[in-house]
Amino acid sequence: MNLSALGRRLASESGTRTLMDDLGAVATVGSEIMNLGGGNPSRIPAAERVFEARMRALLEREGAFGQAVGSYDGPAGDREFARALAGLLRREQGWDVSERNIALTNGSQSAFLALFNLFAGPDAKGRMRRVLLPLSPEYIGYADLGLSPGLFVSRRSTITELGDGLFKYGVDFRALDDVEDIGAVCVSRPTNPTGNMVTDGEVARLGAFARDRGVPLIVDNAYGLPFPGIVFEDAVLAWEEGTILCMSLSKLGLPGLRVGIVVASEATISALSAVNAVFCLAPGSLGPAFATGLVESGEVIALGREVIRPHYEQRAARALGILRAGLDGYGVRFHRPEGAFFLWLWAPGLAVSSAELYRRLKARGVIVVSGQHFFPGLEDDDWPHKHECIRISYADEWERIERGLGIVVEEVRRARDGA
Repeated sequence: MNLSALGRRLASESGTRTLMDDLGAVATVGSEIMNLGGGNPSRIPAAERVFEARMRALLEREGAFGQAVGSYDGPAGDREFARALAGLLRREQGWDVSERNIALTNGSQSAFLALFNLFAGPDAKGRMRRVLLPLSPEYIGYADLGLSPGLFVSRRSTITELGDGLFKYGVDFRALDDVEDIGAVCVSRPTNPTGNMVTDGEVARLGAFARDRGVPLIVDNAYGLPFPGIVFEDAVLAWEEGTILCMSLSKLGLPGLRVGIVVASEATISALSAVNAVFCLAPGSLGPAFATGLVESGEVIALGREVIRPHYEQRAARALGILRAGLDGYGVRFHRPEGAFFLWLWAPGLAVSSAELYRRLKARGVIVVSGQHFFPGLEDDDWPHKHECIRISYADEWERIERGLGIVVEEVRRARDGA
């Protein structure tokens, strides 16, 4: 597919285009809209004070600002930042990594575009290799990253009822055995949209599954350990040569800096650097220059543990409490919040689809995300569950979140009552 054809396909077929238009309108309309839909992190004053101090330090260090904005880095990104991060990962995680295992990109989405199409798609003999997403629902942003159609294959998650209106997704390993022509395995942890933490045991089994097939396991760690650390469960972050770990500064509270981070084998980093050179010559320099001190000092870890995680964990409990109190007796379930900053509402047997519920909420000034968008690689599966869920963010200003949650309660009740 040539680029003009790809552009036409994305413009006409992207399942996220209307949503992104709506989220773009939120930025223009402002407080008139209750944004429970986007992936923007909270504006946390205590975190922003740290960021402001780090920016002042960068500006005050002689020559640092000019270097950050006036010169290209190499295609693998700022090496001083990479050395600082490698040191942090050795200290905090015990990993055997150096700066040669780290490349930067202009946001993690750019990293996934490169990685998915490096490891999957048509091979030299024209055979199609696919990215396996071992459980669905999964991140909406993967859906349109294939330069070739049919790049993704997925499997339904298992669903374990936990009682008290909560449930948890899991990997159905038996369903993975018949998947052929795999080029890579990818999972987000914590999972966007559901807040699910794929367990340590599941990660280990997925790593073994990928190694047996000679392909990498890509772990999307945008919300995870060691930073920003928006993880509410005990968990271990493991890495080895066959694992590709993708991180970001965005959910730390710095989405405007567009810094994606990839930790991988030296061969993968070399290939990704070559892609960077073609895509953008080099990733941006200002973000890494700003963040090097945060990482080198370990302050980034303390910020996650002491400020960022508590902020979202408290928000999760408050938001879930509002929804559970308002929808008690209406047959609604929620994925147990284990990380990230989303609630995943499942309303089996609702009289309307999640897409219709999205439209009704939008008409009342509330933006959520309709669940059917979160099943890339499962498009041909008629699983009713795909149309029974919505994603709710609790990261925006709390007053708007609280008002929006009240309207969600009203509309779900209305739909349950057949109105």
